[in-house]
Amino acid sequence: MTTPQRIVIVGGHGKVARQLIPTLIGRGKEVVPLARRQQQLLDLAAMGADPRELDIEAATERDFARAFEGADAVVFAAGGGPDGNIDRKRTVDLEGSLKSIAGARAAGISRFVQVSAIGVDEPLPEGTEPVWRAYVEAKRDADAALRDSGLEWTIVRPGGLTDDPATGRVAVAPTVERGSIPRADVAHVIADVLDLPATVGAQWEVVSGQVPIPTALESAPR
Repeated sequence: MTTPQRIVIVGGHGKVARQLIPTLIGRGKEVVPLARRQQQLLDLAAMGADPRELDIEAATERDFARAFEGADAVVFAAGGGPDGNIDRKRTVDLEGSLKSIAGARAAGISRFVQVSAIGVDEPLPEGTEPVWRAYVEAKRDADAALRDSGLEWTIVRPGGLTDDPATGRVAVAPTVERGSIPRADVAHVIADVLDLPATVGAQWEVVSGQVPIPTALESAPR
């Protein structure tokens, strides 16, 4: 498998994506972030990316495939946001992922990295707040669909996201103790995952830790 050089990001104006874009560009990659508003597209172009317009909720699988044309990897980094809209947890976090998977297949793209969330396979306790339940279930089901997709997938499940500066050091494993992690470090994890073919088929939780990111990924249990 060759290292991807042109990477499309679904949820391209999100907080993780806006950390990932300069990281990838700094490594000589071409980056195609997808966004639905004109001002977002202008912001992304000003970062040196090649944005394309796509409304995750309104777009069809065919629209996704067209948006993916010319890319050799997909990063799904979209989320329905922190508000109380239960429906958007399904239409963005789950259905957006499903349409991205179908679009990647239609566009002939095999490499797919998905940003999920820590602990989404764990049973939810009685009385879990409905919006949180919808979010966890959407992420869980999206991950299951990707694992069954036949694509060359990697699933990154970060802990609580912060806007702190990058540390460059993480803990990575299929299951880790809950904690937080700067979005900037998540971006570096994604970038390294794309550059490391051996990460295909890995599903890892990641939080801040003591091990440099490349070393952590290369030594992480599967």
